[in-house]
Amino acid sequence: MDIAYSVDDVPIRLTAERWFHIVENHDDLAGYYDDVLGVIENPDMVLRGHRGSLIAVRGIGKGRYLAVVYRQLSESEGFVITAYSTSKVDRRKAIWKRE
Repeated sequence: MDIAYSVDDVPIRLTAERWFHIVENHDDLAGYYDDVLGVIENPDMVLRGHRGSLIAVRGIGKGRYLAVVYRQLSESEGFVITAYSTSKVDRRKAIWKRE
């Protein structure tokens, strides 16, 4: 298990079980473990997700983004739900943007 700190300085856990879930469902992310943690710590923007989740997003190439869905349970605890690559980002849902 590794931990990355969100833009709110909340430690976000990435467990082996969640990583297995991510690469099982999104095999294109198999080599992106460190990038998933890096997106949490250094996103281009954070979007409002479903049911209280947050989505950290960072560009990873021409028109491609790495999105990491996570939840902050408290000021001292959070966890990764999933991650995926996408070509579309709904910027209207942005609650934080890099300045």
